[in-house]
Amino acid sequence: MLQINRIKEDPKTIIERLAIKQLDATAVVEKIIALDEKRRHTQKTLDDNLSESNILAKEIGLLYKTGKKEAAEPLKVQTSNLKLVNKELTDLLDRTEKELHQQLLLLPNLPHKDVPAGRNDTDNVVISEHGILPQLSDNALPHWELASRYHIIDFETGAKVSGAGFPFYVGKGAKLQRALISFFLDAATDSGYTEYQTPLMVNEASGYGTGQLPDKDGQMYHVTNDNLYLIPTAEVPLTNIFRGNMLKESDLPIKITAYSACFRREAGSYGKEVRGLNRLHQFDKVEIVQIVDPEKSYEVLEEMKSYIASLLDALELPYRIVKLCGGDLSFTAALTYDFEVFSAAQQRWLEVSSVSNFEDFQANRMKLRFKNSNNKSHPVHTLNGSALALPRILAALLENNQNSYGISIPKILVPYTKFNMIS
Repeated sequence: MLQINRIKEDPKTIIERLAIKQLDATAVVEKIIALDEKRRHTQKTLDDNLSESNILAKEIGLLYKTGKKEAAEPLKVQTSNLKLVNKELTDLLDRTEKELHQQLLLLPNLPHKDVPAGRNDTDNVVISEHGILPQLSDNALPHWELASRYHIIDFETGAKVSGAGFPFYVGKGAKLQRALISFFLDAATDSGYTEYQTPLMVNEASGYGTGQLPDKDGQMYHVTNDNLYLIPTAEVPLTNIFRGNMLKESDLPIKITAYSACFRREAGSYGKEVRGLNRLHQFDKVEIVQIVDPEKSYEVLEEMKSYIASLLDALELPYRIVKLCGGDLSFTAALTYDFEVFSAAQQRWLEVSSVSNFEDFQANRMKLRFKNSNNKSHPVHTLNGSALALPRILAALLENNQNSYGISIPKILVPYTKFNMIS
């Protein structure tokens, strides 16, 4: 959440920077400033009235003590009138503060100065490419046909049982999925991340804390009877572990990881862009989260970027790193790098990870702070990354490693799968 003082100090710059995210924030910023002025005026009037009420109460007490009850009567009437006015002012203050908070929730995070301009993903900037693009035979199959041929993923039964976007993984497909999860978790814990197993549902406060609400309200599965939300990523429960906490400088950095199923209602379309594993409503992902000193967050972002690259190197997948432009940047992110693997059978790049620095945006929403060596309180910076999302990783592994014998398993996964070929 953007802080009100920051908005008031330089509203023009706030509006200009949010325009990089393809948002005209003029009306919201102006309303926030007006509501804050109304809040301050109401608070001052209420404080003055309360002070006057206290003075009157002392005068009335003194008059009673000296036997001047009649002289006290007009003051009592005045006190009663002030109480009525103060009740109205208190109600007005409460309504104004709530409306101000709701308007603040509508503003996304400011993009970092290095975020390139652009309207959508076609304007993202490729930073680097890694690995050799595989050359497949002319009769190479996309992963959904490989899944059917080798009976490792059952899309049809998933659609019958739950609906489109909820596949079954079968036999070696299920083992490969489990192998990837175990490999990603082992790699994370070896790199100093503490593993958690999180709830798959969170309350409304958690959704607001990390910025999924209200921005992604329509994309989240909502259990209305209990007002709980199925998580779109383990980032939500992981980061909210620390919601409302005051950390010590010695606590930082906090490095945590979790595997979870993830649920997203995002609207699908037709064609190979969303076919098979390319877009699912339920999928598996290992997430990494760091909570750090603000002075070190961009150094940490580079470390997380290198870590995710090491996973793709180990899987022997060709990939590229992309810096997101303003129009493709998420509501909460200040700067994001996407990782895309090359799908040889589909002849296109598939996003498999995003690593983002949210700076203090989530921390302000969650009231998550730390005390530095001078015992001064500051918001932390939060970062997260997919390390990794499984569906498109699995799609690329199946497609890129197909041959006349079947599908080869990357060497790094064989100790987990206990087999080196799907045939």
